Formats: sequence, structure tokens, C-alpha cells
Amino acid sequence: MEQQEQQTQGQGLPRIGEQAPVFDAVTTHGNISLNDYSGQWLVLFSHPADFTPVCTSEFVAFQEVYGRLKEMNTELLGLSIDSVSSHIAWVRNIEENFQTTIEFPIIADLDQKVATQYGMVMPESTGTETSRRSLSLMTTKKSGP
Repeated sequence: MEQQEQQTQGQGLPRIGEQAPVFDAVTTHGNISLNDYSGQWLVLFSHPADFTPVCTSEFVAFQEVYGRLKEMNTELLGLSIDSVSSHIAWVRNIEENFQTTIEFPIIADLDQKVATQYGMVMPESTGTETSRRSLSLMTTKKSGP
């Protein structure tokens, strides 16, 4: 019964040691796949909506540490269910109002496929703001033989 409920509500957060769900997605930097990050760490994070004050401050903060993360072989990848055009307009707004250029891609997850794979969808939600704040840190390095 519990397993059936989880399938109805979407997939839960990936657990430590589990293989991260593979995805292909449209982003502000073109099409991206999880496989594009092979051999690196990846921080995949979601936000509920573009143009909100809290999400904007989070993006500015992520951009401020992005250079240090890259030095540690770590990439950032944002996600929301807003469109690429909305993301681009928001990124431009951040640049104009906060003098901060967002250099990492943002997934336009309109069908909520990636968000569902990573447990980022609020099961009880019926509106468009279904992506909850979530962060997944993963390595795409293979372990073992």
C-alpha cells in the first residue's frame, strides 16, 4: 500500500548510494543530460517560481559561490517548472537589478518529469507551483570496479 502511494505521488528523493535518475532536459543553456556531468559533482536544486524574492536571493547566493564550486569539480543546475523564456527574462532581471550574471543553467521542467524523478514535486499540489525547494548533491563518478 505504501509503495503504491509513493508511485501515485511521484518518486521520493534519491537515497544515498542509489543511482541518480538519468534525465535529459531543456535549459537556459540548451539541452542537458545528467551524463553531461560525467566525472563531476553536481548540485541539482529546485525553486518554486521565477521572479520571487527568496528564489532570487538564493540564485544570487549560488552564483556567488559558483566559482569556488567549479574549483572543486562541482557544477550547479537549477530547476523549476517555469519556461526557458521565463528563466531567461528572470536571469536578465537579476543581472540588471543585482549586477549578478547567473552562469549556471536552469532546467525548464514544464512537464515536471525531472522534478518528479528527484522527489521535488509537492504531492498535494494542484497548481503550477508544484516544485518545492530541494537540493540533491550527487557524483557522476562510477564507484567500484
